[in-house]
Amino acid sequence: MRQFFQASAAALFFSTCLSSPVLAGDLYDLDPDHTQTIFHIDHLGYSTVTGGFRQLKGVLTLDEAHPEQSLVEATLEASSVDTGLPSRDEDLRSSEFFDVVHHQTITFRTTKVKRRGPRSADLSGELTLLGISKPVTLRTTFNRVAPDPLRGNRMVAGFTATTTIRRSDFGMKAFIPLIGDVVRIDINAEAIRR
Repeated sequence: MRQFFQASAAALFFSTCLSSPVLAGDLYDLDPDHTQTIFHIDHLGYSTVTGGFRQLKGVLTLDEAHPEQSLVEATLEASSVDTGLPSRDEDLRSSEFFDVVHHQTITFRTTKVKRRGPRSADLSGELTLLGISKPVTLRTTFNRVAPDPLRGNRMVAGFTATTTIRRSDFGMKAFIPLIGDVVRIDINAEAIRR
């Protein structure tokens, strides 16, 4: 009887493993010192204000043989928003904008990767901002993966990406249309292989 239970447990374990998706590829951690998420937004039609986030973390599962199976998960600390003007940054942390008291993080997780060329792809995923999740597609260029002599020859992957969102889709409606609704986001990223 004991052997029966052991065999049944083993069969259940292996069937679970076979039915669960297994991600192939190497794991890379985003390097916060060499990764920027920059937003651009219209200010009363006079100029474009830019800003970013100083604190972020993320993991890239990179499958070079099958890029469509790669995965990106990233988290930004909303309170680290930085436009170069402390008084404006305090406004952005308020409940009218990023509401950092109730929503500490902004997250993105890919759901699909579609290749557009040898070094380009559309990364479709889910962006969660102010507790609201919406689909977003990042137009991405994969720059290179190579050993970095400045980081002890560790393997580093670099890419750039861009997307556009409407902040009102996430419930951030303060001062529209004086301050733009459409926000362009540019990402410059480097990730270090574990």
